Amino acid sequence: MIKKALGSVALCAVLGAAFLAGSLHHSHEAVTAAAVDAPKPLYYRCPMHPTYTSDKPGIAPCCGMPLEPVYAVAAPDANGAGDTYVPARAVVISSQQQQLIGVRVAPVEMSGGTEQLRLYGRVTPEEARVHKLNVGLDGYIRDVAPVTTGSQVRKNQWLASFSTPESRQPIGAYVQSLDVLDREMKMGSSPQQIAAAVSNKRVAMDRLLTAGMSPVQLEEMARTRAVAENIHVASPVDGFVLTRNVSAGEKFERGAEFFRIADLRRVWILADLPAADAPPLAPGTIVHVKAPGRTEPLPARVSASVLPQFDPSTQSMKVRLDADNPGFVLRPEMFVDVELQIPYPPTLSVPSEAIVASGRHETVFIERNAGVFEPRAVKTGRRFDDRVQILDGLAPGDRIAVSGMFLLDSESRMRAR
Repeated sequence: MIKKALGSVALCAVLGAAFLAGSLHHSHEAVTAAAVDAPKPLYYRCPMHPTYTSDKPGIAPCCGMPLEPVYAVAAPDANGAGDTYVPARAVVISSQQQQLIGVRVAPVEMSGGTEQLRLYGRVTPEEARVHKLNVGLDGYIRDVAPVTTGSQVRKNQWLASFSTPESRQPIGAYVQSLDVLDREMKMGSSPQQIAAAVSNKRVAMDRLLTAGMSPVQLEEMARTRAVAENIHVASPVDGFVLTRNVSAGEKFERGAEFFRIADLRRVWILADLPAADAPPLAPGTIVHVKAPGRTEPLPARVSASVLPQFDPSTQSMKVRLDADNPGFVLRPEMFVDVELQIPYPPTLSVPSEAIVASGRHETVFIERNAGVFEPRAVKTGRRFDDRVQILDGLAPGDRIAVSGMFLLDSESRMRAR
C-alpha cells in the first residue's frame, strides 16, 4: 500500500511539472508572437504641423504638442489597392461606406463673409449739442419759468431771471457804450475813434454774456436803450431740459449751473462690443437700432475718427454710434437693440460642421488619400457665415471631411485604444 501511494504522488508531480512547463512555453510563444506582431512606427510627426517629423517620440518644438506615431497599414489607394502610410488614428473607409454613413469631402479654401452681431446700446446726448447755462455773478433768483426736467423748450425762450448789485455797473456801461458808438457814427469821427467805440461796446457785451444775460436781452437793450433791472436767462437752442437746478428766491454763487439743455435732433448710442470684435468695425459702418415699442429700425453710423473706449467694468469696448432722431424717439438713458454686420476679408476657412471640438482642442479629418481620413489638430479663429477661420494646421487645397464627423471621430478613438 505504501509503495502504491508513493507511486501516485510521484506520478502527480511529474504531470504537474509537465503542465507548468507547457504553460510557460505557451506564454513565451504568445509574448514572442505579440512582440513580432506589434507594429513599429515608421516615424513620428507633429499633429498640427505634419511637415515636422522625427525618428523618435518627443515634443514638437513648433507648438509644444506630443508627436504622434505613423504606421504602415493596408489602405486602399485611389485605384482601390495598395499600401499607404497612415497614422495610427487614421480611419480607412471605402467609397461605398462613405456614401452609406454620409461622409462628404470638400477642399479648404479662402473665403470671406460677414458676422451679424446683436448688441445692447444706451442713448446719450451728443456732447456738442449739450448746453450748460451758468452765471458769472453772485445773486438770487427773481423768477423761474414753469419748465422742469424733460420739458421741451425753444431757442431764446425765457427760463429764469436773477438780480445782483454787481450787474448794475456792467449794464450801465453797455448802454453807455451804445450811445457813444451812435454819437461817433453820427459825428463822422475818424475810423480809429469808431473802432475804439466798437471795441468798448464788445467788451461791455462780453461782460454781460459772462454774467449770464441772454443775447435776446442784449438786443432788446440795444433797441430800447433802457437799463434792465434783472438779468434774463434764455435757452440757446431748441431742445429738452436735462437738469434744472434753480428755484424762485434761491441764492446762488458765481459759476452756478441753472439749466442743462440738450438738442436731441441727433444723439449718440453707446454699444458694448466684445473686445475681440472691435478692430474690424470700421468708422462709417451702418447699423440698425430698434427702440422699445417700435418695429421699424432706425439707421445709425459708427462715429468717424473716434476709437472705441474700453470699459473696465464690463471688459468691453464702447462703440459710439451717431443717429438722427426724428420725432425724438430716442431719449437719453434709453436702452436699445443694435444690429450690425462685421465684414471679413477672404481668409482660410472651413465649414463649422467640419470641426470636432474636444475640450481645449479642435480637430478636423483630412483626406490623405482616397478613403484614408487622418485627424489633425487645428487652431481656429473667428466664426462667420457658418464657417470657421483656420489659423494653423491646414493649407489651401487640403481636402477634409465636412460631414459624418461623429462616426469618423468615434472610429478614430477606437483605433487609438
